[in-house]
Amino acid sequence: MKCFVTGASGFIGANLVHELVARGHRVKVLVRATSELRGLRGAEFERVEGDVNQGALLQAAMRGCDWCFHAAASYHLWLPDYRPMYAANVEGTRTVLNAAAAAGCARIVYTSTVGCIGLPKLEDGGLVPSDETSPVGEAQMSNPYKRSKWQAEKVARQLAKEGRPIVIVNPSAPVGPRDVKPTPTGQVVVDFLNRAMPAYLDTGLNYVHVRDVALGHILAAEKGRVGERYILGNAEGNWTLKESFRVLETITGLPGPKVRIPYLVAWAAACVDETVSRFTGKPPRAPMAGVRMAKYKMFFSPAKAIRELGLTQTPPTQALSDAVEWFRQNGYVKR
Repeated sequence: MKCFVTGASGFIGANLVHELVARGHRVKVLVRATSELRGLRGAEFERVEGDVNQGALLQAAMRGCDWCFHAAASYHLWLPDYRPMYAANVEGTRTVLNAAAAAGCARIVYTSTVGCIGLPKLEDGGLVPSDETSPVGEAQMSNPYKRSKWQAEKVARQLAKEGRPIVIVNPSAPVGPRDVKPTPTGQVVVDFLNRAMPAYLDTGLNYVHVRDVALGHILAAEKGRVGERYILGNAEGNWTLKESFRVLETITGLPGPKVRIPYLVAWAAACVDETVSRFTGKPPRAPMAGVRMAKYKMFFSPAKAIRELGLTQTPPTQALSDAVEWFRQNGYVKR
């Protein structure tokens, strides 16, 4: 297949390009002139310079492509002005999906997020992981990033109803190699390795190997039902942050943080941090959006993707081990 990938310089996008190339697909990627392409090293691809709001350029570049993967997104938990984020995530999504359909792509895979899935429910003293049917509304979108992705997913769903061949995937918390920036989850690993995390919040994530997420995109193009969404996660990956630290301790031999920060203390510190940022223009180290999201354990079930797509299930321990190895080999560990 000939494939077009937006967001190819990002964590998921770069791993997706490598997996597509490894399977013999031809790949064309959309990048900016200033994009950091370190995650794409070693992969063969055709480069198109531009952005997600250039409809005519996109349609011309996608002509002749069989599959389009729209993985590009503006992911920031704090910005002095959120309008560019909405322009990229909402209107950019509309532009890319329409361009792909007009160009004749037979399958279009849109990368959403589990942030657009309803939160887990407490039953009989335990959390029941959410699935694609868990009720959710825009009122639950607690920050501009989540709201912009929620609005973008609504665009994708509507276009699918109108006949565009769109499949939606919702990755949970990917971990693994090529996390160049790194992502917030990857930064936790980097901070752990650098002994820069003295304390932690009582939160939780669904950890999944980024390779499984990349393969999940390909499986969605091959087998996904138009208009459906699929959680790309790991059935054994619902861990609290404390549990993930125990795994990292085993992998690295380093001690993890032992002090748990009360939520209200973290919230107050984030308020101060963001107040300072309004004057300095520099992003806060602990943005309010991150603290609000950490109030909930983001546990999810990928059963639908496993059943319908055949989503691979690499052990989350391996995902963290591969992330540690990549960060160590690429200069992220300072101590």
